[in-house]
Amino acid sequence: MKNNISIEESTREEQLEIDDRIIEYNNRKVPFTQPHAFIPVNRVIKSENGEIIAGVNSVLYGWNCLYIDVLWVKEEFRSKGYGSILLNEVEKVAQEYGCDLIHLDTFDFQAKTFYIKHGYTVFGVLEDCPDRHKRYYMTKNI
Repeated sequence: MKNNISIEESTREEQLEIDDRIIEYNNRKVPFTQPHAFIPVNRVIKSENGEIIAGVNSVLYGWNCLYIDVLWVKEEFRSKGYGSILLNEVEKVAQEYGCDLIHLDTFDFQAKTFYIKHGYTVFGVLEDCPDRHKRYYMTKNI
């Protein structure tokens, strides 16, 4: 390594600068097809008393692709349709923005079967992530 450089932990501002620079680069190479680089598509389901019982965090990025980062349902509310409601909602919003591709990842101890039931297919598997488990990369065309 050269003597005149340093490697440091980045600040929040530096992280944002790096994000902005890769967004700018990507947009120059393949122009974005949506008005903003990232459009959050996040939803929650609350009980009558305001408690969050399910939620999804996802983002439309660059080229009208939807990445589902997190879909969570409180354990006692699982298998009651709340995950399906949220998944259908973000898919509907994605379609309204002209999205035709959704992708996500899930672990073998999470919701692979749930996503397959909703039309997602596995396009990649990361073995031993975490140890003795698999991480599945999934996609769906809408």
